[in-house]
Amino acid sequence: MKTNTLLIKNGIIVTLGETNRVLYDHAILCEGGRIKKIAPQEEFRGKFTKVINAHGKVVMPGFINAHMHFYSTMVRGLGKAKPSRDFQEVLENLWWRLDKKLTLDDCYYSALLPLVDAVKRGTTTLIDHHASPFAVRGSLNLIAKAVKKVGLRASLCYELSDRDGAKVAQNGIDENVDFIKRCQKEKDEQLKALFGLHASFTITDKTMEKAAAAGKALGAGFHVHTAEAKSDQDFNEKNFGLRVVERLHKYGILGPHTITAHCVHINEHEMDLLKETNTAVAHNPQSNMNNAVGVADIIKMFKKGILVGLGTDAMTVNMLEEVRSALWVHHLAQNNPSVGFMESLSTLMFNNARISNRYWDPKIGELKEGYAADVILIDYYPPTPFNENTFLGHLGFGLSQSFVDTTICAGNVLMENKKLKIDLDEEEIAARSLKLSTTLWERF
Repeated sequence: MKTNTLLIKNGIIVTLGETNRVLYDHAILCEGGRIKKIAPQEEFRGKFTKVINAHGKVVMPGFINAHMHFYSTMVRGLGKAKPSRDFQEVLENLWWRLDKKLTLDDCYYSALLPLVDAVKRGTTTLIDHHASPFAVRGSLNLIAKAVKKVGLRASLCYELSDRDGAKVAQNGIDENVDFIKRCQKEKDEQLKALFGLHASFTITDKTMEKAAAAGKALGAGFHVHTAEAKSDQDFNEKNFGLRVVERLHKYGILGPHTITAHCVHINEHEMDLLKETNTAVAHNPQSNMNNAVGVADIIKMFKKGILVGLGTDAMTVNMLEEVRSALWVHHLAQNNPSVGFMESLSTLMFNNARISNRYWDPKIGELKEGYAADVILIDYYPPTPFNENTFLGHLGFGLSQSFVDTTICAGNVLMENKKLKIDLDEEEIAARSLKLSTTLWERF
């Protein structure tokens, strides 16, 4: 009997990666949280700790979410916010009122729930961006506890901003620094850290300079909302004499370990700066539509060679829902139903792995020997030819409508046959969240 071995057989394997392969009559052997071998099924003999029969399933890497906000969970169904005419009012009437009221308990439970949902949706890695201005210190450790409890991977950061005063801003710097140091010390494969910044228009030059110095001293990348709305550009040009990306570049925030979320209102020069610095972009189409801020021109970004991934900005943890939304909105924005197919689907299927592998070791997002054993099984009987050339079409118009059956992260089976295998009570967590959110809404 081999130790900690997991064999997945009888499925259709989609490897993804730089050279995507669709493999029939192959099996995957996982050992010690890694993919040990992918080969024809007849090569695997003997006994294994666990065998999963993937007949009727597509076997592929777990999905990755490049921009998420766990803390938004407890706003679900809230009707107390005033109607908002623009994005600035959305922030002022809803999100900035909410985050001021969050407690540390709220932070923990608001992370647990979407993490469990992520397991159900086959999302095994999430890059989160947290805010709780009057419960800053210790918030990232509690969210990390939730990540560990559920068994997924996450990169965490705290959303630094000057909007709540100097003390809160300093707490934000300290929280980022302490969590980055923790991750660097522990080298936990589940947890990574970035230095979080809210957005350029809520950060003074003084704070930006301090944050840049602190992050660079630790060798950390940054995670920052970038030109999400036109108002961000207007504020920066009026108050700093620079456009958003230009200002981030001035302070050395850009670079290969930085994620700029949204980038809806950037011009060609800003795109060139992102390309020159090898900075990644996280596209969030559903959120951008919901907030009526516009559509990021990822078609032009792709042409320039910018690495564009896909986030959900807390609209969902269902990455297949998000990627389909990207496809439709770019057809509409370009007024051309033949534009944007490869770009939209590549954000999720290829580029999120490229972004994440700037941080993670072992590497993720591809079924390959030596890579992390982050694997999902999706119900699917292909009704038409299914191979490397047709896979993305099947993803957009077939697989995306199917159910995730099994979710595995680091070789650990978190869901099998659509039943959670993690050591927690989902109903109990929801009940606790209900109590917390009820009191939160009373404070809102």
